[in-house]
Amino acid sequence: MNFDYKHLIPEDFHPTSRVWIYQSSRLFFISEALEIEEMLQEFTDNWRSHGAEVKGYANLLFGQFIVLIADETQAGVSGCSTDSSVRLIKAIEERFKVDMFNRQNLAFVVKEKIQMLPLSQLKYAVENNFIGGDTIYFNNLVQTKDELLSKWMIPVKESWLSKRIPSIQAV
Repeated sequence: MNFDYKHLIPEDFHPTSRVWIYQSSRLFFISEALEIEEMLQEFTDNWRSHGAEVKGYANLLFGQFIVLIADETQAGVSGCSTDSSVRLIKAIEERFKVDMFNRQNLAFVVKEKIQMLPLSQLKYAVENNFIGGDTIYFNNLVQTKDELLSKWMIPVKESWLSKRIPSIQAV
């Protein structure tokens, strides 16, 4: 699988643009992905904050991650406009019967595929060499465009997970 995504992120968005990443509990089917992309386009075309147009971007990456970006250099994103994006994600959840808000599900690149792992099984996965310090982890906690480009897909040993399982540095 090709994990190159940086060329898909708009260059004309400020590096401090806000980012939200929602990870699906499963890979979307192609037909679902096409429908989701339409929903995302419609949302960003109409995204408003107190009547002002939000310079927004949304994309479904790797068939499993919805990335929303708001460039706040022109109009800030208010609580109401953030709520509207959450409503969109909840609608996608309901429509496609997926979980988009479970932060306990972690995603890794294992054998050139995205593999999901519940946080509760992380220690087991490390102890049995399914996951190691160099395994690529999707750090969905990134908050800016700059972080999305530099800290989204990182080795486990460079993530917050390494603090949770100290032995991961040595694996």
